[in-house]
Amino acid sequence: MSSQVRILTFKIDDRDVSAREGETILEVARENGIYIPTLCHLEGLSSTGACRLCIVEIAGRPKLFPACVTRAEEGIQVITQSERLTKYRRVILELIFSERNHVCSVCVSNGHCELQNLAQKLGMSHIHMRYRFPSLNVDASHDRFIMDHNRCILCTRCIRVCDEIEGAHTWDLMGRGVDARIISDLDQPWGESETCTGCGKCVHVCPTGALVEKGKSASEMAKRQQFLPYLTLMREEKE
Repeated sequence: MSSQVRILTFKIDDRDVSAREGETILEVARENGIYIPTLCHLEGLSSTGACRLCIVEIAGRPKLFPACVTRAEEGIQVITQSERLTKYRRVILELIFSERNHVCSVCVSNGHCELQNLAQKLGMSHIHMRYRFPSLNVDASHDRFIMDHNRCILCTRCIRVCDEIEGAHTWDLMGRGVDARIISDLDQPWGESETCTGCGKCVHVCPTGALVEKGKSASEMAKRQQFLPYLTLMREEKE
């Protein structure tokens, strides 16, 4: 006999909502058509709270909470839009743009980039911080794909999809802070990887132009992510 699921009731932006115990604030918000910006989060993958763009306020608590990894609680009052949140999200987005070489006009993913789309949605036309302009490696050793570290935002989607969906765990994260970067195997060129299956899932979940397919123009750079919820469902049914 299955145990009964506990239902929680609380408020998001003065709207009464309900959640199953264990659901995150982001999941409940999306179920109710309430917009919260995200970059690292992707349905079908585990949540890490890496980008912090989904921060929300909870009434009576001084700090901000990442909605993608914060569980719903009975009776809380969640605020998703405020002057404070807009300010912090803008700063986070500017830091992401300034950390590496995100220049939309010369990017292969111009017009098909989640980072660019989010900047437009938040009304960001320029940044107030100085670009670091790092000179990072572009790994074109793979037969089909390219990894451009200059356009990576360290969302770790590629790591999670390769591990959780494909089961290869080709990708990982090395270093800390501004020196952190995505590596294949034990920091080997992607084309020399003994674990990569060449499936391309990592390319299609990448929100920017960091992972792209060789020979594709900007108009062909639209990523296909629809496979994730389906594959995740199939995996859960197997278990």
